[in-house]
Amino acid sequence: MLLGLVALGAAGLALAQVKTDTATETGRSLQAIQVERGEVWYVSGNDLVVKMEDGTLRNFMNVPDDVRATVDGKQLSVRELKPGMKLQRTITTTMTPAVITTVQTVTGTVFSVSPPKSVVLTLEDGTNQSFDIPKGQQFDVQGKTVDAFGLKRGMKVSAAKIIQTPATMTAQQRAVTGSMPPPPPPNTPILIAQSEPVPAPPPPEAPKPEKLPVTGSLVPLLGLVGAASLGLGLALGVLRRRRTV
Repeated sequence: MLLGLVALGAAGLALAQVKTDTATETGRSLQAIQVERGEVWYVSGNDLVVKMEDGTLRNFMNVPDDVRATVDGKQLSVRELKPGMKLQRTITTTMTPAVITTVQTVTGTVFSVSPPKSVVLTLEDGTNQSFDIPKGQQFDVQGKTVDAFGLKRGMKVSAAKIIQTPATMTAQQRAVTGSMPPPPPPNTPILIAQSEPVPAPPPPEAPKPEKLPVTGSLVPLLGLVGAASLGLGLALGVLRRRRTV
């Protein structure tokens, strides 16, 4: 079993002799979605000013030409945007927990050893390299595990250092969509209100003659008729008497 890689005394040369393998184990990813909305306020070349939903103005300077916004199904560059367009930028951030395992191995022949501090190995290219020995470092010698005190000149040894580092892998995707500004309202004809002619008032009705109050009575007339009848009766009576005589 290979445990721990010897610390390198001369890093520049030793790194060239050390084999490094890296493996990454990932966990379940999490996504965070952020949506920003605004209206194109000003465009000049590759500079863009957007009025955000909260009323603030945000400047986007030197927007690359390869950045595209999908506006009503069309791919537009920043130069093709127009004031009044509605924009929405969706930022999707994917965070994936991971464990990165790095295995560094070195193989060589013991040239000299100063336990427990250091060892000089003759590497595969024939050069000698000095390595500091970390505390507790173990070496594999022909299938046996020994410490620094078990090393002898001429032994072919291997050592490995395993490093496991937790990390979070982050990836972002940005998508900009939008819509054209609403068309201007059509020209509305101006209507001039004309007042209808007011009919002339009807002529005033002629005043009706007032009825005179009834002041006469039939009683005198009845009295007169009665008196005439009485007188006529008396006259007839006298004529009868004269004929009788």
